[in-house]
Amino acid sequence: MSGTGTETGTAPARVVVIGAGIAGLAAAHRLLQRGARVTVLEAGDRVGGKLLPGEIAGVRVDLGAESLLARRPEAVGLAREAGLEDRLQPPATAGASIWTRGALRPMPKGHVMGVPGTASAVAGVISDEGLERIEREGALPRTEVGDDVAIGAYVAERLGREVVDRLVEPLLGGVYAGDAYRISMRSAVPQLFEAARRHDSLTEAVRSLQAGSAATPPSGPVFMGIEGGVGRLPLAVADAVRARGGEILTGTPVTELRREAGDTGETWRIVAGDRAWHADAVVVATPAPAAAALLAAASSGAAAELRQIEYASMALITLAYRRADAAALPAGSGFLVPPVDGRTIKAATFASHKWGWIADEDPDVVVVRTSVGRYGETEILGREDAELVELSRHDLREATGLDAAPLQTRVTRWSDGLPQYPVGHRARVARVREHVAELPGLAVCGAAYDGVGVPACIASAYAAVDQLGGDLRAVQQLTAHPVQSLHGGAGE
Repeated sequence: MSGTGTETGTAPARVVVIGAGIAGLAAAHRLLQRGARVTVLEAGDRVGGKLLPGEIAGVRVDLGAESLLARRPEAVGLAREAGLEDRLQPPATAGASIWTRGALRPMPKGHVMGVPGTASAVAGVISDEGLERIEREGALPRTEVGDDVAIGAYVAERLGREVVDRLVEPLLGGVYAGDAYRISMRSAVPQLFEAARRHDSLTEAVRSLQAGSAATPPSGPVFMGIEGGVGRLPLAVADAVRARGGEILTGTPVTELRREAGDTGETWRIVAGDRAWHADAVVVATPAPAAAALLAAASSGAAAELRQIEYASMALITLAYRRADAAALPAGSGFLVPPVDGRTIKAATFASHKWGWIADEDPDVVVVRTSVGRYGETEILGREDAELVELSRHDLREATGLDAAPLQTRVTRWSDGLPQYPVGHRARVARVREHVAELPGLAVCGAAYDGVGVPACIASAYAAVDQLGGDLRAVQQLTAHPVQSLHGGAGE
């Protein structure tokens, strides 16, 4: 798989990238490194997709994703290439909690995405009855996972629903805003899926992964942020693209994409408004519904598969407080909330605790983020901004005692923001790519395919560029082994 440097490789002479989220920008950046002429077409009025910098009470904040998984090279590598190396910062604190059964409880550490290797690892969050159920798991007959399985259903069968409802669900909900009982274990937690195939016991599978990690401990932090916000990353990459001669056009929704015969053979014709471009190759780096519409004429098979990918919507509520009024906030980076507890918010991040640069910008301001909305929840997201703020304040008061009026609030809605990875998602992605491969000079990338985190989107972009150069190894590797997206603390 491509790493983070300017690996050698060929690229088509002229490429149009459709979509200026982080995947599209990363693809454009890599294509320019390989000598292509690149135009990026973005339907919206800005670049960055789900990475959005903002400001509240005079302090810079993220209004979208706020952290980068640093255990993979793609995101931090691209940040360095875009000139942000000096701005990379690890979290100032990583101590998150679970708000469950009426109390904030320390997040257990001995688990893989909420799945424990021993009962003792989750004591304090799981009831005594639940712990006894975990202890008995090793004596259960083997449960076959087959080609794929819903992680919630599988873990509930092995360890009981309590482990799913109070640990797996809030952790996966923080990544996908999804339902653990639908989410594909193979796509969302691929390492655990492979370990479960090799072991008769799930807890044994978890312990094998933990032993492997202990034998080769990773160096450096698990996550990184960027001073000023992760939302600075796409802006810096866009600047780097322009500096290399790439063109980025916002407010330019593509209405037509098709193959067309020309004087020198077939090329791609891309139409947006009253303008048309001709290119040797196209990278479609949009969410699945937009990609399906774009590919309807060129590849009805790929479009049909893409139309089946569902999305969850969510909203982030950002609140700024006077530090003197926020003394009730406990230490740590924030907390997750299991849906089974019936609360409105699903997580809260104490952003000023988590990111040192936020506290440094104004020591008298404390920033807190909450998130609402999960797959299938539409009623909550239909409420007015002011009501979402009040619901968030209510839950914060119940969880922490914070009862002060905020200095300022911001509500950021991400409609259809997170693709869902149900059972069979990997097979669907493989079929999409089989259809796309039938058309020369076409590649797809983004969060809909191999992982929803920033490194996964960038890895997907690099694989798409390799594919255009005739190298399918990275695409094949990603399709077979998606990138696990971990939870970046609380409220991500």
